[in-house]
Amino acid sequence: MDSPDAELMRRTRNGDKQAFEEIVRRHGPAMYRFGLRMLRDEDVVRDCVQDAFVAAWEGAERFRGEAAVKTWLFSIMANKVRRQLRVRGRELTMEFDEAALREPPQHGPERRAIAGTMMGELEQALDELPLAQRACWILYEVEGLSYDRIAQIQGMTVDAVRGSIYRGRQALERRLEAWR
Repeated sequence: MDSPDAELMRRTRNGDKQAFEEIVRRHGPAMYRFGLRMLRDEDVVRDCVQDAFVAAWEGAERFRGEAAVKTWLFSIMANKVRRQLRVRGRELTMEFDEAALREPPQHGPERRAIAGTMMGELEQALDELPLAQRACWILYEVEGLSYDRIAQIQGMTVDAVRGSIYRGRQALERRLEAWR
């Protein structure tokens, strides 16, 4: 198990709610960002994150430490996202708050407008990727997870993750060629 999270998880397994609350504070924002990029519906994402943490709390006794706590939590979240996508289908056209996905801009209005347009294009290009490519790309490029962790989360081999990220990058580069 990973060190600070490992101790929190040990305490959580012993029923320490404050330790679990710290796990939620540490990993909830990243899980929310991942869900928002995958589902594009803030209300649904909040429900998925909440459901993932409920499942984690209820399943804390079964956590063996074979994976990092963050990897385990993202696995639960990825399953919630996949279930939601199956229920809703691929027609995800809800509006979302782009500001929740990035830091506030430090530049003037013109630069913010260009960045907003580019971000919109990137989000649209991500939506066009197959689900596995999109999830792998987000987990790697946005959340900074390793290929090994992504493979555990997605239930794929490391080579499959590497291939998904590569194909996703290629598709995004082609789609965003005008922004170079």
